[in-house]
Amino acid sequence: MTYPIKSATLKVPGASIYHEVQGTGPILLIIPGGPQDAGVFAKLSKHLADRYTVVAYDPRGNSRSTFDGEAVALDMDIQADDAATLIEALGRGPAFVFGTSGGAQIGLNLAARYPQLVRAVVAHEPPTIMLLDDPSEAIAVDRELYETYRNEGVDAAMGKFFSMNGLEDDADHEQAPPEFDVPPEAADTFARVSGNFEYWLAHGMMPLSLYRPDIDALRKGQPIVVVGLGEQSAGQPIYDMGTALAVKLGVEPVAFPGDHMGFGPEAQNFAEVLHRALAN
Repeated sequence: MTYPIKSATLKVPGASIYHEVQGTGPILLIIPGGPQDAGVFAKLSKHLADRYTVVAYDPRGNSRSTFDGEAVALDMDIQADDAATLIEALGRGPAFVFGTSGGAQIGLNLAARYPQLVRAVVAHEPPTIMLLDDPSEAIAVDRELYETYRNEGVDAAMGKFFSMNGLEDDADHEQAPPEFDVPPEAADTFARVSGNFEYWLAHGMMPLSLYRPDIDALRKGQPIVVVGLGEQSAGQPIYDMGTALAVKLGVEPVAFPGDHMGFGPEAQNFAEVLHRALAN
């Protein structure tokens, strides 16, 4: 069954948050990472809409979630406040939450500061650099990436980012639509996400990377916290960061299909693993 997608914009202090709602059942809020927006979850949402009211949104500063005035640096508490306000506005919480990459960091902040609004959170490959035994090397890499952006521009910095993270194919796919025919919605997503690269490099990457989740709050057991790691991400820095989070929380990570972007090409299998993780 195909469920209609209802889009809306929610006014929050200093910004407007674009979101899309589809499906039936308990709320599942899904949070994209880095420069991404709700569009990257199009396939995943369709495979979940028969079991959840899926709410995907553009985080503040990305795509259709615009600031009232000039862009400002990403603030993790404000990002989580936006997510909390969205759950409250929908009026059907507490919600299940899935966040990937930087979106997982937002989800962890949300769960720690608004436990009454979250049933369970699945943090898929969060860049929890600060939980590594020695985060200095990873921080230096991110600072080098930032300096590349400042000195050489967006394209050079993003090329380096994708190469460092074993996502060369995704670099090509994110910067321009593939040459073969794609649905108009996918082409629109490619264009929007590439337009977010500069904001993420200038204002978002370092706050997301330097955020340290509140482990004490998250270990209390409510809400449930699940750490997800891509089966094909082993050996990548992001895998070690997610593993560090799982160790700190004292939980076994859940293996998800694919790599850091597995929710796209592996959407159907990914949805099944996510559903099982939330059901536990």
